[in-house]
Amino acid sequence: MSIQSKLLIMLLAVSLVSAIVVGVIGFINGRDSLRASAFHQLTTIRELRGEEIQREFSSLQLGVQLDSRNASAVDATTALVDGFAQLQSSTLSADDESKLNDFYAEQFVPALEKRSGNSYSPDAFVPATPAGRYLQAHYTDGRAYDDYDAGLALDDAGDGSAWSAASAQYNPYFKGLVDDLGYEDVLVMNREGDVVYSAYKSVDLGVSMKEEPYTNSALTQAFDQVMRNGSLDEVVTTDFERYLPSLNVPTAWVVSPVGSATNIVGAMAVQIPITQINSVMTGNEKWSAQGLGTTGEVYLAGPDKTMRSVSRLLTEHPKRYAATVVDNGTSPAVAKRIVAVKGTVELQPVDFEGTRRALQGKSGTAITADYTSSDSLVAYAPLQIDGLNWVIVAHMDAAEAFAPVDEFTRNLVISTLALLLIVSMLSLLLAQVFTRPVRRLVDAVRAVAAGDLTVRVPAVAHDEFGDLGRAFNDMSASLRTKQDLIDEQRTENEKLLLTLMPESMAKRYREGEEVISEQHDDVAVVFAELVGFDEYVAALSSTEEMAALNTLVRGFDEAADRTGVEKVRTLRGGYLASSGLIVPRVDNARRAVEFALEMRRVVERFNAAHDTRLDLRAGVDMGPVTSGLVGRTSLAYDLWGDAVSLAYAVRGATTEPGVYVSQAVRDRLADSIEIVAAGAIDTTAGQQQVWRVTGTSR
Repeated sequence: MSIQSKLLIMLLAVSLVSAIVVGVIGFINGRDSLRASAFHQLTTIRELRGEEIQREFSSLQLGVQLDSRNASAVDATTALVDGFAQLQSSTLSADDESKLNDFYAEQFVPALEKRSGNSYSPDAFVPATPAGRYLQAHYTDGRAYDDYDAGLALDDAGDGSAWSAASAQYNPYFKGLVDDLGYEDVLVMNREGDVVYSAYKSVDLGVSMKEEPYTNSALTQAFDQVMRNGSLDEVVTTDFERYLPSLNVPTAWVVSPVGSATNIVGAMAVQIPITQINSVMTGNEKWSAQGLGTTGEVYLAGPDKTMRSVSRLLTEHPKRYAATVVDNGTSPAVAKRIVAVKGTVELQPVDFEGTRRALQGKSGTAITADYTSSDSLVAYAPLQIDGLNWVIVAHMDAAEAFAPVDEFTRNLVISTLALLLIVSMLSLLLAQVFTRPVRRLVDAVRAVAAGDLTVRVPAVAHDEFGDLGRAFNDMSASLRTKQDLIDEQRTENEKLLLTLMPESMAKRYREGEEVISEQHDDVAVVFAELVGFDEYVAALSSTEEMAALNTLVRGFDEAADRTGVEKVRTLRGGYLASSGLIVPRVDNARRAVEFALEMRRVVERFNAAHDTRLDLRAGVDMGPVTSGLVGRTSLAYDLWGDAVSLAYAVRGATTEPGVYVSQAVRDRLADSIEIVAAGAIDTTAGQQQVWRVTGTSR
């Protein structure tokens, strides 16, 4: 390792160790402090919300108790109970009965089934008593089932009954309870459990809580409890339960008896306003302003481990709600249902560590999963609400809750890296003075390795680096000269290779194929030999013989180019060519014959120029052939097949010079060239006629 590298490493090591020691100490102290602050803030919010919701329920329970004791409530209950009793002997006309049945069959039950997803019989909701049917025919039927404001404003149906007179007198009192105190609804029941009054005068008016479908409801059980104890001080609060008259919406009640210490005439049931609960738990939907950031919230949960208040995520981001809660374990069907009804009470599961511990009576904090995140900061505790086993949970995504910790860590890391960067830059600046010549040389060597032989490095220094640079430049120049020679030789070899074989064969040969051959279906083959050449060159020297042969072959090659014929190979006194081998043609036969005739003309011109008596005998056939490279060390491009053999045989059908063609060529040419019979040859397929070309193309 060089001195520069050692110096650089030592500087970096000292800086890094110092920064790490300081950073670790600061990180541990800062992280613990910030984490404790996050837990404390969430716990404080949970305690404030818990105290507020407990005060809300205490106030609600006390208010219902006081409202049920005052003289107006007692007098109203007495009058309504008596009026209801008088209506038990009333009868409805067949038309009113039919309209009431139609109301349930056509309006209420379809709406209930649509919202709940269950099937119901309309008969189950029609009051069983004459008084109940009478009241609903006059006060419930004739308006939309969900027009609660119209029902609340209706004091007297004008039927002249004692019940209507009592309603006209006391409905404003109960209407005031709903409007001023924010109650959802107020029910008055007689001692037998009949609902003798409803502020909204909806489908629960006149029904018996002791009859189906209300027999086992939480409201019925609360009514039985307050009536069984017989004390005016009794107040029973129910958990949320799906209440059929409210279209299966979760509903909770506060029930208290009405009457005197010696005579309880009935009970008052107040429907707990869910909006007030949600307002308390959401802080009027001002989560961020109360320190809960963008993901924090406080919610209530019941013993079934489902929510008893609205979800912040559903309120702020209803479109994102389903995907988020499904990713964290909620059933897709439940998530879809929550979005459809726009409520999470008794629907959203919160069966997580914080909820389970709180239901066990424990208070504390934890980092655990919740319904919106797999990693949340949670503060949990049980609630002290008379009659309810509820718990309160405050949670926030851990990423947001510990954002100050992350920011502190990030700043610490950035500071450490900045210090290391400064030290590193100073160290590198000093090291560059020594390593710059080496880097240049390394870059130059890499360029040469990549094939750039023109690269040079500056070599002006008069030291060892300068000597090394000059030596490299000499080596690069020498390599460039040798590469130029190799490129020239490669070009010559390529040209020579293309004179021996077609380009497609040459490409396969260069790619290293061992067996190179190609099948051709329709090729015309010309096999020609010089007649009298041996006698002519007998008196010539080898140089003169080669010159004469080259003259003839060049003429044959030029003729092949003109007629579109491919040269295959040259023999001392012969010439093998083809038409349609490399370039498929539809006139293979005609081109081959014209080439053979042109070869005779080349010989004639040679005779005229050299005063010789040479001639040419050529055979032409056509059909399937195979071309390929023969051998590896002594490479030769050749053509073989029945067409080649037959062309050779046709050439030897007679000793007379001329152009001879097979029957296949004769059939292909038809009458386009003058042809006469010239004999026959024996082939493996039998005897075949040979024809002699006597004229040119017509």
